[in-house]
Amino acid sequence: MSPDLTDTPALSRRGLLQLSLGASVFLATVGLGASLSGCSSSQPADGLKALRDSDLAFLRAVIPVMLDGAVTAGTTQAATDATLQSLDRGLAHLSAAMLKLTHQLFDVLTLGVTRGPLTGIWGGWENASADDIQQFLTRWENSSLSLLRQGHSSLLQMVMMAWYSRPEAWAHCGYPGPPTV
Repeated sequence: MSPDLTDTPALSRRGLLQLSLGASVFLATVGLGASLSGCSSSQPADGLKALRDSDLAFLRAVIPVMLDGAVTAGTTQAATDATLQSLDRGLAHLSAAMLKLTHQLFDVLTLGVTRGPLTGIWGGWENASADDIQQFLTRWENSSLSLLRQGHSSLLQMVMMAWYSRPEAWAHCGYPGPPTV
């Protein structure tokens, strides 16, 4: 007989804090391990200032899903490329500490050891379906772990700011553009 939800013990505040602390230590350790082992290069990709080659496959898979409904099907690739350029430009202007945190987030999302368990994407990002990516985003958005919710929020804000800073995005939301002076 399986236990009813009311029969299972509730997670206490102390238990939640311990779980969150453990998850934070785990993610920091994996990120540090990836950096030290050479799994994640700190060199930007060719033609970019902050985004690395390891970040691009992940972002090329996730950005179209995040922009779904904001771009037409025929312009998805161009919108993704434009968003990557804007994102790279924005990341290049971050402080070194903030850029390091962003790279750690991308490392956790691209490193196979952490990608599968934390995102549900067990293969490479380039092989993930739009539905799989949407499930990952929803899982992180609604996670009981604040670290995953913060990761989702950071990723969402970065991508949306990069896309909506571009003039081609303004028409979709009815923004006429900045006033001419």
